[in-house]
Amino acid sequence: MNRLLVPVFAPGFFTSGPVHTALAVGTAVAIVCGAVGVFAVVRGQSFAAETLSDVGAAGGSVSFLVGLAPLWGFLAAGAGAATVMELIGIQRPRGRDLAAGIVLGASLGLAALFLYLVATYHGTSGATIGVLFGSLFAVDPSAIPAVVALSVVSAGLVGLLQRPLLLSSLSPDLAHARGISVRFVGAIYLLALAVSVALAALTIGAILGTALLIGPAATALRLTRHPGRAMLLSGAIGVLAVWAGVVLSYDSYLWPPRGRGWPVSFFVVASVLVFYVGSAVFARSRHGRRSAGRS
Repeated sequence: MNRLLVPVFAPGFFTSGPVHTALAVGTAVAIVCGAVGVFAVVRGQSFAAETLSDVGAAGGSVSFLVGLAPLWGFLAAGAGAATVMELIGIQRPRGRDLAAGIVLGASLGLAALFLYLVATYHGTSGATIGVLFGSLFAVDPSAIPAVVALSVVSAGLVGLLQRPLLLSSLSPDLAHARGISVRFVGAIYLLALAVSVALAALTIGAILGTALLIGPAATALRLTRHPGRAMLLSGAIGVLAVWAGVVLSYDSYLWPPRGRGWPVSFFVVASVLVFYVGSAVFARSRHGRRSAGRS
């Protein structure tokens, strides 16, 4: 069995502490991003998710500047941005895009300033790489309880509001006619989205975080239209992408140049892309078979 595993898992993989932490954090984050991401796609809020992710770059850089764990900076910045976006107005797609655009412009400017200050006062570019592109192998094991708790909160909010959230996403007018507070449901969802984005930023960085949130969800929705099944499938795809990323990144330390290693985020995003392209090919072939059967 060991001989069969050697080509896939580099020596020390199963006994490595950073690997254990990476798999634990990555699995929790992938599951919650899968659930929350489905509604981001259905509601057309992928741009809002990207905005919150980029806002996290400002929060994460501030955390490095003052000596705090980056997760809290990602979370605080995301929650603050979500509040501002809600106050500006998110009832209609046009209002959501306007709010996201305003917040995005301001946050990128702040992120550039704070990352410059980090490099100036701390004399390192490691913080910039960590904030923008993440590093699962560098996550402190003490962050696992917080990650799990935040994942449960975010997934729980979406689970509790699943039915009104789906109705308000597909037909806000009908939801309002049935007595659902569309703005309240949207605000709660935006908060859950901000938490999920913060967790994704911790995993693969603020710049690439939306790939883990939107990619698996878009893939799942190509394969099934049922929201519940899509959430489960999206979470499974995200977990597989994270595991593949961790394994390949660990293996890459044996690739040229030896001892350097490729970033986990690259392999996670590449895996998500492979799954998405594969789902598109599968969906097209399935549609072709159905069309041929009808004819």
